[in-house]
Amino acid sequence: MKIIKDEPKTGLLEVIPEHADDLWLLSQVIDPHDEISGKTIRKIKLEGERKSDIIKKTIFLKLSAEKVEYGTELRISGKILEGPEDVTRGSYHTLTIESGQAVTIVKPAWLLFQRQRIKDAADAKPPAILICCFDREDAIIARMTGKGHEILHSLHGDVANKRIQTKTNKNFFAELIVLLKEDVARFNAEKLILASPAFWKDELLKELTDTNLRKKVVLATVASADEQGITEAMKRPETQEALRQERAAKEAQYVEQLLAGIAKGSAIAYGTHEVETAAHSGAITTLLVTDGLISRTRAEGTFPVIDTILKTVDNAKGTIVIVSSTHDAGKKLDGLGGIAALLRYRLN
Repeated sequence: MKIIKDEPKTGLLEVIPEHADDLWLLSQVIDPHDEISGKTIRKIKLEGERKSDIIKKTIFLKLSAEKVEYGTELRISGKILEGPEDVTRGSYHTLTIESGQAVTIVKPAWLLFQRQRIKDAADAKPPAILICCFDREDAIIARMTGKGHEILHSLHGDVANKRIQTKTNKNFFAELIVLLKEDVARFNAEKLILASPAFWKDELLKELTDTNLRKKVVLATVASADEQGITEAMKRPETQEALRQERAAKEAQYVEQLLAGIAKGSAIAYGTHEVETAAHSGAITTLLVTDGLISRTRAEGTFPVIDTILKTVDNAKGTIVIVSSTHDAGKKLDGLGGIAALLRYRLN
């Protein structure tokens, strides 16, 4: 996450999400009635022309958020507050935010944990992920960074040419695998994205016999074995899933600590009623809430209860962790009501 502008007095924060994890974070930070500004594509019918004569135009809009969704991109829907003269105020529109696209958020009041999560994302170490784009004779290896990617190696293999019957003494894939092993060890990479046009990734995987390295591999399809392929691979669902898994591992540690505490009879609260009582008692050190519970209560109109708990824990300087409901740890937490807390002391 890159912070462009931060104005605490006005509640304005402009950021650029740099990868999928940042987009998910923004989906958890943006609340209903926040003012969201950014560039968007608007379909415009040419006046006096046929219905089919519609053009797409990039415009700048500000809207009042009503619905926030995150899949492979961040979608924020709401009523338009500001925009070009030909755009009707009060009409509805959906802003689609992608990695690398600036977005401005204005809140009546930011919670401390919301600002801290944005700051942590801006200061975070880059994800431990390497990407290799290749075909039968070219390869480029990069590592993901906080600002995109850094090229580590570019290779061109001495490959046999079937037309002129040339021969090569080198195995390009074998050389590439040696280099990948060295880079994975050097950067302590948790995931290795192998991306290629067509079937080359499957061919490389056949030669990859290292069991530990194979466990880190994620396969993806791209159009080219060059830097453009790296950029494409970073946007692929497979890469975004790898990022989600990295975040999920961190969240799982909190949930496992919670479950261990329940088993031992430690100071734990779970379910909305127990957690609400603990929050008002000032007993919560760490609050765990699933994004599924937040989405459900917003849809049902019961979110104010959860919002009050978040604000109470935030004001008491407690730690707040939003857990994704899509992975196992989140599902376990949803089984406990979607909300739980580690306490300073056991409640009566």
